[in-house]
Amino acid sequence: MSYQDEYKTKLTTAEAVAATVQSGDLLKFGYFNGKPVMLTDALGKRHAELRDVTIISVATMPPIPMEVLQHKESFTWWDWHWSKATRLLKDHFESIIYAPVMYHSCEDFLSQGQVHKGQVPAWSWQQVGPMDEHGYFNFGPNNSESFEANMFSAKVCVEVNKHMPRCLGGSKEGIHISQVDAIVEAPDDQVIFAAPEFPAPAENEIKIAENLIPFMRNGSCIQLGIGGLPNALGQVIKKTDLKDLGIHSEMFVDPFVDMIDSGQINGLKKNIDVGKAVYTFGIGTQRMYDWMHNNPRISSNSVGYVNDPRVICRNDNFVSINQALQVDMFTNVSAESHGTRHITGCGGMMDFTLGAQWSKGGQSFICFPATYTDKEGNLQSNVVGYFEYGTNVTVNRHMVDYIVTEYGVRKMKAQNIWVRAENMIELAHPQFRDWLVDEANKLKIWTRTNKQHQ
Repeated sequence: MSYQDEYKTKLTTAEAVAATVQSGDLLKFGYFNGKPVMLTDALGKRHAELRDVTIISVATMPPIPMEVLQHKESFTWWDWHWSKATRLLKDHFESIIYAPVMYHSCEDFLSQGQVHKGQVPAWSWQQVGPMDEHGYFNFGPNNSESFEANMFSAKVCVEVNKHMPRCLGGSKEGIHISQVDAIVEAPDDQVIFAAPEFPAPAENEIKIAENLIPFMRNGSCIQLGIGGLPNALGQVIKKTDLKDLGIHSEMFVDPFVDMIDSGQINGLKKNIDVGKAVYTFGIGTQRMYDWMHNNPRISSNSVGYVNDPRVICRNDNFVSINQALQVDMFTNVSAESHGTRHITGCGGMMDFTLGAQWSKGGQSFICFPATYTDKEGNLQSNVVGYFEYGTNVTVNRHMVDYIVTEYGVRKMKAQNIWVRAENMIELAHPQFRDWLVDEANKLKIWTRTNKQHQ
């Protein structure tokens, strides 16, 4: 049987696939833009006849799955890394739940049957690109643990979207038709989510980026996360004479495009995957997706490879740059919550914090703006004496290397808590430094050998 003939025999409707779901089932959805749309709609229409169906996804993105979120007695929406949409939706829907995870372990969770008390997913549903001449469906910029999820689910259905970019890979970037049980075709007008053009970086983001530049060198291999800082860093790096930079990054982001096209990033000094920009997922503008399509300069790999600290450290002079929400006087890092209000997830923050420090010549930087403005318009410090009750520690003080704000960069690794406290005060906004000295005194991490209270 030809691949095209096999395709026709497996082609079905979203309603037919959703009709097989039973109460109590576990469903595994594709991450990011891999989340199915038609299948989710069809499933939601069955809410009256289903109970306790658990859906696992990550970083909920438009279109919002309202058809399942609004029926908490029927569906639980398990999001492994909250997006802005997830946390806004949580204010209205009780069906959303978070599960802590070190991102590089996701594939092991699935292959070892550890997820949800060992329950095997009844289905894996994922948006993919059109089948190629060799019978493969590409995961697009949504590799992550997609292949593993398909292999360890009872059945597999792919939702084919002709707008999904074809992302060339290094490992597990697609699935063969022989490994698929059902195929659903998306309508022509079903597009994937593309971010709007990013606004110009804020002044404090530019300053943080400028503070990082002295720590980079020709040939550094870099990792960036999401948000304004990567855009700021991309702008600042373009103005330097840095060259032969490499990429080994959990996330592929828009700033990489121009730096690769300009030749500043070429990956020629990397120890592994030479000449390739390695990543496990990408979220960005349509311009970025168009650029990624069939581009041989980038390499899509599963998260078990990209985020494994033992792989990360194989590239010398690794520079890991991650963002935090708050840091306390002991240099514990919170990147997930404010008190009991959950904001986002750990993702690969610990993976890259550790992997960068294991790299020969590598350095890990945790960055954040020194202040934020609250709902009443008051300036508040992101450097705190101790965290609000319920705040989760993402990276504990023992793993921290460098901390960066717009007020400077301080080395924390191998420093005692007196030095760390003084460093954190110097990284804080001047308006809050006296208060933080008082906090340090209360915490008994301030001595006469420290700078005097000004």
